[in-house]
Amino acid sequence: MKIVFDAFGGDNSPIEAVKGAVLALEARRNFSIVLVGQQEIIFNELRKYQYDKDRITVIDAPEIISNDDSPVLAVRKKKNSSIVVGLKLLNDIPGCEVFVSAGSTGAVLTAATLLLKRAPGVIRPALAPVLPASGNKQVVLIDCGANVEVKPEMLAQFALIGTAYARAISNNQEIKVGLLSNGREVGKGTSFIKDAYDIIAQDDRINFIGNIEARDILSGEVDVVVADGFSGNIALKASEGTALMMLKLIKESILNNGIRAKIGYLFLKPVFKEIKKTLDYNDNGGAVLLGLDKLVIKTHGSSKAKSFKAAILQAASIAEKGLITQVSSILTE
Repeated sequence: MKIVFDAFGGDNSPIEAVKGAVLALEARRNFSIVLVGQQEIIFNELRKYQYDKDRITVIDAPEIISNDDSPVLAVRKKKNSSIVVGLKLLNDIPGCEVFVSAGSTGAVLTAATLLLKRAPGVIRPALAPVLPASGNKQVVLIDCGANVEVKPEMLAQFALIGTAYARAISNNQEIKVGLLSNGREVGKGTSFIKDAYDIIAQDDRINFIGNIEARDILSGEVDVVVADGFSGNIALKASEGTALMMLKLIKESILNNGIRAKIGYLFLKPVFKEIKKTLDYNDNGGAVLLGLDKLVIKTHGSSKAKSFKAAILQAASIAEKGLITQVSSILTE
């Protein structure tokens, strides 16, 4: 298995990206990595490490797409960028199954939809991060930014695709699906949410529990939350912000409440470390663009080596489980 990795995507690349790639190779042995970017700089970074040279290939891509570039124009004009070259490699090199990037989200999504084929039957691909949930569970949020304007039929298909993904990562066949709305009652939401509710409820392939509010996304009640890209992105960012704020408030409260609070913290330190690890996106990989004939993972723009490593290992794991085949299968049941 070959994983194509954008070594120049994100705020901390290529230094942290190359380091993360080497760490991923040390962690598992069933894949190799194709690093894409400015070749000379990548080789200079690789010289810092001991690694299996048979498992890393470097492909030159001298241009860089920044977050300030218009995604569509950049993909069309910067054909030698690490994003465009990397995605083309999925079609050109046998064994290349996944592309991982922390680069411009708009550029990654645009290039992926232009350069890769959709899986049979897919209307639109959707971006799906996996979030930590109560009860040591995980929840798939689909979509979180690929499709701002959607039709009810697209939301219904997101429910199917999200179900296939949740099954692949959890080995649980009884996946519960909720539809993000402004209330749990039947009839809540915009007209297209109501129409989507009716379509999803009638599909026997989906274990649909009804509407779910944003405050319940991380409750562990459902395994998949279906949303349009606009609402899903807001929900994702709000969840990340809330988690960071809670950790900050806990730290400030301990520091401001005297010696007893500090002593109590020493006893609870392992608990706080576990909570921080659960909430830290650096340990949880990236969001998968589901619905294409190849796998694309978009990881956080501020990723460092630990997060890059997690995204590469995530890529290897879901490719190994045949996620594309599972998505195709559920659509044709």
